[in-house]
Amino acid sequence: MRILIINGPNLNLLGERETDIYGNMSFDDYLEGLRNKFSHLHIEYFQSNVEGELINKIHEANLEFNVIILNAGGYTHTSVAIADAINAIDTPVIEVHISNILAREEFRHKSFIAPNCVGTITGFGLDSYRLALEYLK
Repeated sequence: MRILIINGPNLNLLGERETDIYGNMSFDDYLEGLRNKFSHLHIEYFQSNVEGELINKIHEANLEFNVIILNAGGYTHTSVAIADAINAIDTPVIEVHISNILAREEFRHKSFIAPNCVGTITGFGLDSYRLALEYLK
């Protein structure tokens, strides 16, 4: 099974920024552990701070991957374009968030992408990604 994890803006700074919210582990270090734990899966990773690059990657991934795990970061709450990109493809997308977006600022309570995803996992720290992979069993 081929899985693509896509992380959006500022997630390249995991382990450095707002460690009280996001923890102190880099995503690259966490990803190494995921790949070891789920060695039977082919897990690829892409991160960008640019909305158009995220949309292009979603389009490219269509039918090349069995599932996309997407943490759109701040674009979750602002990007109709990313929501439309998810809606335009056949590959299922699981929305993931490290923090509990419903326990944060009011503007973070609305996800434009959630209605086009098969499900949402939020608030379990980096383990939100692991839970998405566990769902695939």
